[in-house]
Amino acid sequence: MSFDILKSMEILTRTPRTLQDLLLGLSPEWVVGNEGPDTWSVMDVVGHLIHGEDTDWVPRARIILEHGETRAFDPFDQTAQFVRFRGWTLEALLTRFAEARVESLVTLESWRLKPEQLALRGRHPELGVVTLGQHLATWVVHDLGHIAQITRVMAKQSGDATGPWKEYLPILTRR
Repeated sequence: MSFDILKSMEILTRTPRTLQDLLLGLSPEWVVGNEGPDTWSVMDVVGHLIHGEDTDWVPRARIILEHGETRAFDPFDQTAQFVRFRGWTLEALLTRFAEARVESLVTLESWRLKPEQLALRGRHPELGVVTLGQHLATWVVHDLGHIAQITRVMAKQSGDATGPWKEYLPILTRR
Protein backbone atom coordinates (compact mmCIF):
# COMPACT_ATOMS: atom_id res chain seq x y z
CA MET A 1 0.00 0.00 0.00
CA SER A 2 1.39 3.39 -0.92
CA PHE A 3 1.25 6.20 1.61
CA ASP A 4 -2.19 7.74 2.03
CA ILE A 5 -2.59 10.35 4.73
CA LEU A 6 -6.26 9.54 5.35
CA LYS A 7 -5.57 5.82 5.73
CA SER A 8 -2.64 6.65 7.99
CA MET A 9 -4.88 8.76 10.20
CA GLU A 10 -7.06 5.65 10.69
CA ILE A 11 -4.19 4.01 12.58
CA LEU A 12 -2.82 7.11 14.29
CA THR A 13 -6.27 7.97 15.66
CA ARG A 14 -6.84 4.47 17.04
CA THR A 15 -3.52 3.83 18.76
CA PRO A 16 -4.30 5.57 22.08
CA ARG A 17 -7.69 3.87 22.38
CA THR A 18 -6.19 0.51 21.44
CA LEU A 19 -3.61 0.85 24.20
CA GLN A 20 -6.18 2.03 26.73
CA ASP A 21 -8.46 -0.92 25.93
CA LEU A 22 -5.58 -3.37 26.14
CA LEU A 23 -3.82 -2.03 29.23
CA LEU A 24 -6.07 -0.13 31.64
CA GLY A 25 -7.01 -2.11 34.73
CA LEU A 26 -4.37 -4.81 34.32
CA SER A 27 -2.36 -6.15 37.23
CA PRO A 28 1.02 -4.40 37.54
CA GLU A 29 2.90 -7.55 36.54
CA TRP A 30 1.59 -7.18 32.99
CA VAL A 31 2.90 -3.64 32.53
CA VAL A 32 6.12 -3.42 34.55
CA GLY A 33 7.77 -6.65 33.38
CA ASN A 34 10.18 -6.63 30.47
CA GLU A 35 12.03 -9.14 28.30
CA GLY A 36 15.27 -9.04 30.25
CA PRO A 37 18.26 -6.73 30.55
CA ASP A 38 18.22 -3.63 28.32
CA THR A 39 14.60 -4.14 27.25
CA TRP A 40 11.50 -2.06 27.81
CA SER A 41 8.38 -2.65 29.86
CA VAL A 42 4.92 -1.76 28.60
CA MET A 43 5.11 1.45 30.63
CA ASP A 44 8.48 2.31 29.06
CA VAL A 45 6.98 1.90 25.59
CA VAL A 46 4.03 4.17 26.38
CA GLY A 47 6.45 6.78 27.74
CA HIS A 48 8.46 6.50 24.52
CA LEU A 49 5.31 7.05 22.47
CA ILE A 50 4.55 10.23 24.43
CA HIS A 51 8.09 11.50 23.96
CA GLY A 52 7.72 10.90 20.22
CA GLU A 53 4.51 12.90 20.14
CA ASP A 54 6.19 15.80 21.90
CA THR A 55 9.54 15.86 20.10
CA ASP A 56 9.45 13.82 16.90
CA TRP A 57 6.49 13.42 14.57
CA VAL A 58 4.88 16.84 14.32
CA PRO A 59 7.99 18.85 15.26
CA ARG A 60 10.02 17.15 12.52
CA ALA A 61 7.19 17.50 10.01
CA ARG A 62 7.11 21.20 10.84
CA ILE A 63 10.86 21.42 10.21
CA ILE A 64 10.37 19.90 6.75
CA LEU A 65 7.50 22.26 5.94
CA GLU A 66 9.33 25.36 7.19
CA HIS A 67 12.99 24.65 6.40
CA GLY A 68 13.20 21.71 4.01
CA GLU A 69 16.69 20.25 3.85
CA THR A 70 18.38 23.40 5.16
CA ARG A 71 17.83 22.41 8.79
CA ALA A 72 18.43 18.89 10.06
CA PHE A 73 15.99 17.39 12.54
CA ASP A 74 16.90 17.68 16.18
CA PRO A 75 18.27 14.34 17.42
CA PHE A 76 15.64 12.12 19.05
CA ASP A 77 16.43 10.68 22.48
CA GLN A 78 15.17 7.09 22.21
CA THR A 79 15.36 6.55 25.96
CA ALA A 80 14.17 9.88 27.40
CA GLN A 81 11.13 8.15 28.89
CA PHE A 82 13.23 6.45 31.56
CA VAL A 83 13.88 9.78 33.28
CA ARG A 84 11.04 11.91 31.97
CA PHE A 85 8.23 9.62 33.11
CA ARG A 86 9.79 8.03 36.20
CA GLY A 87 7.09 7.63 38.84
CA TRP A 88 4.14 8.06 36.49
CA THR A 89 1.25 5.62 36.67
CA LEU A 90 0.12 3.70 33.62
CA GLU A 91 -3.19 5.55 33.71
CA ALA A 92 -1.40 8.91 33.69
CA LEU A 93 0.84 7.81 30.81
CA LEU A 94 -2.09 6.61 28.72
CA THR A 95 -4.05 9.80 29.41
CA ARG A 96 -1.10 11.98 28.42
CA PHE A 97 -0.49 9.92 25.29
CA ALA A 98 -4.13 10.27 24.21
CA GLU A 99 -4.01 14.04 24.81
CA ALA A 100 -0.73 14.44 22.97
CA ARG A 101 -1.96 12.38 20.03
CA VAL A 102 -5.11 14.49 19.69
CA GLU A 103 -2.92 17.62 19.65
CA SER A 104 -0.69 16.07 16.98
CA LEU A 105 -3.58 15.02 14.78
CA VAL A 106 -5.31 18.40 15.05
CA THR A 107 -2.07 20.00 13.83
CA LEU A 108 -1.63 17.44 11.05
CA GLU A 109 -5.21 17.92 9.85
CA SER A 110 -4.86 21.71 9.94
CA TRP A 111 -2.02 21.53 7.42
CA ARG A 112 -4.31 19.95 4.76
CA LEU A 113 -1.26 18.41 3.13
CA LYS A 114 -1.22 18.00 -0.64
CA PRO A 115 0.79 15.39 -2.56
CA GLU A 116 3.42 17.96 -3.50
CA GLN A 117 3.96 18.77 0.18
CA LEU A 118 4.37 15.06 1.01
CA ALA A 119 7.25 15.06 -1.48
CA LEU A 120 9.05 17.87 0.38
CA ARG A 121 12.43 16.82 1.66
CA GLY A 122 14.00 17.17 5.07
CA ARG A 123 17.26 16.03 6.59
CA HIS A 124 17.43 13.33 9.24
CA PRO A 125 20.63 13.53 11.34
CA GLU A 126 21.46 9.85 10.73
CA LEU A 127 19.47 8.77 7.65
CA GLY A 128 20.05 11.80 5.45
CA VAL A 129 17.39 13.09 3.09
CA VAL A 130 13.82 11.92 3.76
CA THR A 131 10.45 13.11 2.48
CA LEU A 132 7.54 14.31 4.55
CA GLY A 133 5.52 11.37 3.24
CA GLN A 134 8.19 8.92 4.39
CA HIS A 135 8.30 10.57 7.80
CA LEU A 136 4.52 10.35 8.23
CA ALA A 137 4.42 6.74 6.98
CA THR A 138 7.11 5.91 9.54
CA TRP A 139 4.90 7.37 12.27
CA VAL A 140 2.19 4.82 11.41
CA VAL A 141 4.60 1.88 11.26
CA HIS A 142 6.22 3.06 14.50
CA ASP A 143 2.84 2.90 16.25
CA LEU A 144 2.13 -0.57 14.91
CA GLY A 145 5.61 -1.77 15.83
CA HIS A 146 5.22 -0.61 19.40
CA ILE A 147 1.75 -2.16 19.69
CA ALA A 148 3.37 -5.44 18.59
CA GLN A 149 6.20 -4.88 21.09
CA ILE A 150 3.72 -4.30 23.91
CA THR A 151 1.83 -7.51 23.17
CA ARG A 152 5.10 -9.44 22.86
CA VAL A 153 6.37 -8.14 26.21
CA MET A 154 3.06 -9.07 27.81
CA ALA A 155 3.05 -12.54 26.23
CA LYS A 156 6.52 -13.21 27.58
CA GLN A 157 5.27 -12.59 31.12
CA SER A 158 3.45 -15.95 30.79
CA GLY A 159 5.87 -17.60 28.39
CA ASP A 160 7.39 -20.10 30.79
CA ALA A 161 3.93 -21.22 31.90
CA THR A 162 3.12 -22.44 28.37
CA GLY A 163 5.43 -25.41 28.75
CA PRO A 164 6.00 -27.37 25.54
CA TRP A 165 3.63 -25.12 23.54
CA LYS A 166 6.29 -22.41 23.56
CA GLU A 167 7.79 -23.71 20.32
CA TYR A 168 4.44 -23.10 18.58
CA LEU A 169 4.16 -19.54 19.86
CA PRO A 170 6.51 -17.32 17.83
CA ILE A 171 5.55 -14.28 19.91
CA LEU A 172 7.57 -15.91 22.70
CA THR A 173 10.66 -16.66 20.66
CA ARG A 174 11.08 -13.54 18.50
CA ARG A 175 12.53 -10.20 19.55
